[in-house]
Amino acid sequence: MQISKYSEPEFSPYDDTQQTKDHEPGPWPAPAASKALRASLTLPGSKSLTNRELVLAALADGPSTLRTPLRSRDSALMIEALRSLGTEIAETGSGQYGPDLRITPTELVGGTSIDCGLAGTVMRFLPPVAALALGPVSFDGDAGARRRPMRTTISSLRALGVDVSDDGRGSLPFSLYGTGQVLGGELEIDASASSQFVSGLLLAAARFTNGLNLRHAGASLPSQPHIDMTIAALRARGVVVHTPEPGHWIVEPGPIAGIDVTIEPDLSNAAPFLISAIVAGGTVKITGWPDATTQVGAHLEHLLPLWGVTVSRVDGALVVDGGAGVVGGVKLPGVVLDLSLGGELAPALVALAALASGPSRITGIGHLRGHETDRLAALAANINLLGGAVTELDDGLRIEPRPLVGGPWRAWEDHRMAHAGAILGLAVPGILIDDIAATGKTMPEFAGLWARTVGAAPAAGRDPILMF
Repeated sequence: MQISKYSEPEFSPYDDTQQTKDHEPGPWPAPAASKALRASLTLPGSKSLTNRELVLAALADGPSTLRTPLRSRDSALMIEALRSLGTEIAETGSGQYGPDLRITPTELVGGTSIDCGLAGTVMRFLPPVAALALGPVSFDGDAGARRRPMRTTISSLRALGVDVSDDGRGSLPFSLYGTGQVLGGELEIDASASSQFVSGLLLAAARFTNGLNLRHAGASLPSQPHIDMTIAALRARGVVVHTPEPGHWIVEPGPIAGIDVTIEPDLSNAAPFLISAIVAGGTVKITGWPDATTQVGAHLEHLLPLWGVTVSRVDGALVVDGGAGVVGGVKLPGVVLDLSLGGELAPALVALAALASGPSRITGIGHLRGHETDRLAALAANINLLGGAVTELDDGLRIEPRPLVGGPWRAWEDHRMAHAGAILGLAVPGILIDDIAATGKTMPEFAGLWARTVGAAPAAGRDPILMF
């Protein structure tokens, strides 16, 4: 595994409203639980939904408004990239986590460079959009982004007749020359490494001259709910999408409607907060939990009870009651999980499994080796350095119960790795996360929200946490 220092994110569209840092530079001491929790949180918007809706709004035939969009490094990179292609994006109104966004589509223009940072949604969603622009567009990102799988996006564009130059790398950096149109038609790809390869093509397909008849030819397809999310967002804007069979999608050419969209809270980012009740004890409530959603985080409602805790819906919120918690002496059972549908939840759930009294086996997550970091190797290395016993499998991890002790925790540029370290820190005093700023990828507020949730800092002012 390659390790590099994560640079402090720059939220370029929001330079005047950057979050106040809740920590000093250097390792972040993960707060240990000193009492049972009793907190209610309203979380920022979904990254997955925000970046999909930004792309569709830029391709639409009229203006759109995104209400309660996520403000994070990933969404900032997407906004800046779309602006560089000519899209007009303006802030309007004000909510708990910042302004709404008004997106006015214009003719797409090239002659620009796009910084992908570490955002898979930017590096995989925007090349098909850029191919619809006129002129050259180059793509690059952080050092870690150059390790992320991109060959399928590059080969897909070439198969569709787009001129792409990558010097044979199959990864960032690369450039393309847009001609203002993409013919589309039939295409077969292998999306085994990421469902984002499918979503990136589907999002732009209605603007292709002949639409798109797309088939997945790989052995497996991870994170199907993310593809379902893409299809739902397309259909909400009037795009005709057919799914004749699993792994086969047909998008008919036609207009994409401009609409007003309210972005749901990020349910995957809810994972560490809900799990905190299981570890520290007490209850944690996430307000605004949707009745129906395509977000992967919705699976938490059914996954967390496997550890013997109570999960309920109360007045539009999801509530986890952890009883006395691990800190209070609760013995959590080991679990056997296939997380093929929700791999991004794995780091938080592996951290919880490391605190259980029985062994666990979590599979269906082999594709996580190609995320912000190799998450399987990073989880195993971090937990084992604390005295744990985690073994990598071909498609997952085996976690054996062992007493853990405090020590360093490497984020490896990955927001969800930082979340996992914070979870373990509740029950294992002395964990030092080297780079809590990595959470800025999808939740710049994480450090402050976490500290206040677990009672390590007082809530003050206009705060998204309410104590019961």
